[in-house]
Amino acid sequence: MKKRAALHALATATALLLGGAGHAQDFPPKKPVTLVVGFAAGGAADAAARLIAKKLGENIGQPVVVDNKGGAGGNIAHQFVANAVPDGTVLLLGSVGPLTIALHLMKLTYDPFKDLAAVSGGVNFPNVLVVHQDAGAKTLAEFVQLSKKKPGSVDFASTGAGSASHLAGELFNQRAGIDMTHVPYKGGAPALQDLLGGRITSYFAAPPTAMPHVETGKLIPLATTGLTRPAYLPNIPTVAESGYPGFEALNWYAFVAPGKTPPAILDRWNQEIVKVLNDAGVKEALNKHGLTPQPTTRAQLTAFMKKESAQWATIIKERKLTAE
Repeated sequence: MKKRAALHALATATALLLGGAGHAQDFPPKKPVTLVVGFAAGGAADAAARLIAKKLGENIGQPVVVDNKGGAGGNIAHQFVANAVPDGTVLLLGSVGPLTIALHLMKLTYDPFKDLAAVSGGVNFPNVLVVHQDAGAKTLAEFVQLSKKKPGSVDFASTGAGSASHLAGELFNQRAGIDMTHVPYKGGAPALQDLLGGRITSYFAAPPTAMPHVETGKLIPLATTGLTRPAYLPNIPTVAESGYPGFEALNWYAFVAPGKTPPAILDRWNQEIVKVLNDAGVKEALNKHGLTPQPTTRAQLTAFMKKESAQWATIIKERKLTAE
C-alpha cells in the first residue's frame, strides 16, 4: 500500500510539473496578441494602450494589436474579453467603471471578479474639479459654501452614470455634506462644452482636456482628486489637503484577461507588463499624457479592485444612485 501511494504521489507531481512546463511553453503566444480597449481612439485609455502595446510587442517578439471596442461605458469590451478564449492571446486594459462600479449600478452579463483575471495595474490619473469663471467660487472652500448657501442650485457634469467623474462628484457630496445635482453626458467633450458655455457649474474633468481652458481663464481649477498633487499640476491643491483628508477618486486602467486563463500565463504577462511600465522611455511617454504608471502584482491588483468596489458600493447605496 505504501509503495502504491508513493508511486501515485510521484505520478501526480510529474503531471503537475509537465502541466506547468506546458503552460510556460505557451508564452510568448505563437500568434499576434490583441489588447482590447473599451473606448474610442484618442482618449487616455487608448493612448496608454498604444504606448504599452508597442513596447510589449518589441519585448516578446510578437505583435500586440490594440482593438478599440467602445460603447456602454466600456462594458462591451469587458464582456467581449470575459467570453474570449483564455489562451493568453487576449488582454484587456480594463477601467475603473466596468471593473468596480457598474456591478453595483446595473445587472451585468459578466462578473468582473470571476470572468476576468487580474494581471497588473496599468496607469492612473486624477480628475481636476473645475468651475466656470463666473461660478462665484475661486477655491474649494468657497465652492462648498456656495453649494450650502443655495442647496440644489449647484450641479456637476460627468461622462455618464457610473463613470469615474460621476462617482468623484458623489464622493465629494458625501464628504462635504452637500448635494450637487448630477448631470450625465455621453462623453467629456459635450460636458466640457456646456461648462464653458456656463450651462453647468462644475465638472470633475480629465486634466489634459480641462487645463487649456484653465490657462485662458475660462475655467477655474479648485482641486485635484488624487492623494498627492500630480507633477504636471503642482500649483493645484488636492481635495484631501483642502479639508477632506483621505479623499481619493482616481481614474485608473488595469490589465486583465479572460477568467480561465492559466495562472502560469497570467504570471508571465504580469512580468512582461510590469517590465514595460518600469521602462524609463515608457514612463516618460505616459507622463507626457498625464498618466502615471501603476505596475502591481496580480494579488495587489485584485486587492485594489476589491477595495475600490467596496468604496463605490457604499457611496452608491448611501447616495441611492441608479444607472440613469
